[in-house]
This record gives sequence, C-alpha cells and structure tokens, in this order.
Amino acid sequence: MYLLDTNIWLERLLNQEKSDQVRQLLERLDSDQLSITDFAFHSIGVVLSRLGRTDAFLSFAQDAFVEGSVSLVRLPPEETESLIYAMGRFNLDFDDAYQYVAAEKHKLILVSFDSDLDRTERGRETPEVVLARLS
Repeated sequence: MYLLDTNIWLERLLNQEKSDQVRQLLERLDSDQLSITDFAFHSIGVVLSRLGRTDAFLSFAQDAFVEGSVSLVRLPPEETESLIYAMGRFNLDFDDAYQYVAAEKHKLILVSFDSDLDRTERGRETPEVVLARLS
C-alpha cells in the first residue's frame, strides 16, 4: 500500500514535468493500493481552485473515490503530539510531518517528490523507484 503525497497528485493533475511517471505509476497500481491523506486532498482542492480548475478537482475526486478505491486516511487530533515531534526531530514543515506520520501510522510506503522526507527514518520513494521495483 502506498500513500501518495500532494505533489505526486498535483504533478499529474497539472501536467508538470514528471506527469508521465505519475501516469505510469497510476496505471500500474490498482486504486485500492493507493491512499491520500485528508490534508493532501484538501490541499489539492485549494491549489486547483486558486488556479480556476475546480473542474479538475471534481474529476479527481470522482476518479479517485467514486469510480476508484483510493483510501482517504486522516490523523485525529490525538496525533498532534506525533506531528509536532516529527516536525522537530526531522526538521519538517507541517505538511511533510502530516504525510510522514500518516504513512507511519497506517504502515504505508510514502511516495513523494519531496526530498525533505529523506531525513526521516521511513524515507520516501519516488514514482520512478516504485515503478522499477514493480518491473
């Protein structure tokens, strides 16, 4: 099971430089193997709405959750101490700490383009690494 960071989804949704890698990853993995945090989901909504792309956000939600089986994971308020601890221990911002703690709590492989996560014990994988392992 994989937790895809905000930047992975946005890479594809905004057709950025590594969009094709993400497309390949999404094609290779069944949607029931994928997770996204509630924080990432709402962050994507913020980014896409600021860009006037609410249609893309609606399509994303439809594809991921209605037609697909992507899991939405969240951290309850009781995990705030874990977030603050991860922020300090690994020098992470809130977003990275949220993804890290969620991956740890749910025993998921964190897939991200964010190299800040390399400072953590769990690290991160890129779509390229996951695709190579699946080959």
